[in-house]
Amino acid sequence: MAARIVYTDLDGTMVGPRGSFWHTAGRALTPTPAEALLELHRAGVALVLVSGRTHAQLVEAARIFAADGAISELGSLVSWSGGRETHLLTGDLPERYAGRTPMQVMAELGVVEALTAAHPGRLEWHEPWHTAHSADALLRGRVDAAAVDRWLAERGWGWLTMNDNGAVPATPRMTLDDDALPPHVYHLMPRGISKGAAITWDLARRGLTADDAVAVGDSVSDLEMAPAVRRLWVTANGAAVTGMGELLAAVPNASVTDHPMGEGWAQAVLASL
Repeated sequence: MAARIVYTDLDGTMVGPRGSFWHTAGRALTPTPAEALLELHRAGVALVLVSGRTHAQLVEAARIFAADGAISELGSLVSWSGGRETHLLTGDLPERYAGRTPMQVMAELGVVEALTAAHPGRLEWHEPWHTAHSADALLRGRVDAAAVDRWLAERGWGWLTMNDNGAVPATPRMTLDDDALPPHVYHLMPRGISKGAAITWDLARRGLTADDAVAVGDSVSDLEMAPAVRRLWVTANGAAVTGMGELLAAVPNASVTDHPMGEGWAQAVLASL
């Protein structure tokens, strides 16, 4: 059965090196992703961008790719109608903080400052992309997300969780300690917020069900989309990440593409039409 809607991660999935839609993982030029996108639109299948990027960033990207909506900040904010209509999901944010965004609450409590102080040289803001977030604190570094969750719980902040959104290339602007391993991007956010929960909310808004939907991603956080859709595609670059194979084995509706990034994304899209 053909999909009626495709939810797709952006960086490392739909777009490749340096955010290019026109380059393979090996930086060779390719028209394949663009051709698949054209076929998707010709088939009348809706496209929704799902990313850790901010609302403003995704609204602009949605215009470029003619997407029908966007889910930003790793599932925190659902938007449609060109970004004019939005719905903020706050997950397990305690009731006593009602009326404030998760970022406002974390700032009041000094959570990020305490966390980075506890991991000197291992964790920092993901500058300059961390600004304008409403529900998640965007960080980068080399930490054990599960260990951070335990640290948060010990301090009474167990309603928060650290989500690993995959590796990024090290750059001179980073002030992290030298390490052979690439740094990762993390989203510190309330539990109960996920790409999957946001997709479920958006599908209900549209009058659709999981059987109508397909998702494409490349990171551990993208596996959360699986329960919300009929089929989850993981691009080859994501499947190759250490530990991902074991996680994928526990997701019965997940498939891995033959190629990484944009070329793999194109395969997933065409197979869904």
